[in-house]
Amino acid sequence: MSVTREQVLKIAQLAELEVDEEALPALAEQMSRILDYVAQLAGVVANDSARPFIPGPDALRFRPDEVKPIPLALEVSALAPAFKEGFFLVPRLGQFEEEPEA
Repeated sequence: MSVTREQVLKIAQLAELEVDEEALPALAEQMSRILDYVAQLAGVVANDSARPFIPGPDALRFRPDEVKPIPLALEVSALAPAFKEGFFLVPRLGQFEEEPEA
């Protein structure tokens, strides 16, 4: 794909860049090469059979992604003075109780 001088100026205007007149031919040629390379990449067949590139030796593989609960440093029952059947026991507060009607 060929990028024209006018397209370079339009891109520079959108990016709010000032471009020298002497640099326009070089920028147009560089942008054309970039677009040609992207077009080549678009033509590469992508499927699930290709292994992703992982740098390093083959012995270094990612561990399986497993979601596990994070263990607490203390047992839950040690976090409260009273704990029964999976619940924290707290004292009743009289100010929140309804007063019996007389």
